[in-house]
Amino acid sequence: MIVPVRCFTCGKPLGHLYVTFKHRVLAGEHPGRVLDELGVHRYCCRRTLIAHVEWIDDLLVYEKRS
Repeated sequence: MIVPVRCFTCGKPLGHLYVTFKHRVLAGEHPGRVLDELGVHRYCCRRTLIAHVEWIDDLLVYEKRS
């Protein structure tokens, strides 16, 4: 759905890092290296960013219109 603003486990703010993470990974950089450079070292935070799937565009197709 939407990028989590904070890590579900520890509460560290992550929302501001996702766009940078996504662009760098799509450009061909290794995800682990990108997370290290962004300062994301906890396993729970790394999991939150790596496992995120953007479904919002797929769900908007089914939006109820009046």
